[in-house]
Amino acid sequence: MNIMSSEGRPAQVRDRLLDLIKSGDIDPDGRLPTERALADKFGVGRRFVRQALDALEAEGLVWRKQGKGTFAGLPADPMGDLAARITGETNALEVMEARHCIEPELAALCAKRMNPQEVARLRTLAQRQLEAADAQAIELWDGSLHRLIAQCAGNRPLLMAFSLLDKIRSNPDWVSLRANSRDRASLQVTHNEHLAIIDAIAAGHADVARTAMQDHLETRFAALQGDLETAPQRSGETFFIAADQGD
Repeated sequence: MNIMSSEGRPAQVRDRLLDLIKSGDIDPDGRLPTERALADKFGVGRRFVRQALDALEAEGLVWRKQGKGTFAGLPADPMGDLAARITGETNALEVMEARHCIEPELAALCAKRMNPQEVARLRTLAQRQLEAADAQAIELWDGSLHRLIAQCAGNRPLLMAFSLLDKIRSNPDWVSLRANSRDRASLQVTHNEHLAIIDAIAAGHADVARTAMQDHLETRFAALQGDLETAPQRSGETFFIAADQGD
């Protein structure tokens, strides 16, 4: 018999939903099971599942799309789909160079414009990535954190540029390459760098936020270069060949 009061059930279901997301036992696109399936899985009424999902949505940990379902993380900006046509005309190092030009400015703008509730969501996303149990969940929360910064910077042209890069970074081979190079030590470094960015944004220090994001991307850039040097060549794969190497 479930002795938990009805008042406490949404919080209990919320915790179990978070455990489900962190376990990575969800669809590759981050879609959660239906409310009915979750209610059956947890042995509670759909009302409690809906209340728990409402709470997670308010925290920025899930989002809903009419007719499609509920998804973990944050939605990608639809403009990324329009710009992603150039995926076959660029390469991984060019994308990292472009991120280095764009994302520090997004972080600086956030330091001027982000409200405390959004900063709290950033901290939650950073913690979720650190606690993630598998590569899929790590990617989901990392992407959600950077996406929230881009969305809250309040600059649509920069958001469109970010969305282009975000879409290209979803290349399955690149996701796999990043996953293979991660370990707990590198995840802790990423977490510390994320916290430095968030702290600067929270304090309203634009220059510090810009520098913190630059430092974070330089760490990731160096890691990517090392990964590309050791990764096996793929037949016909040009995305992982720098432009000056592919001529």
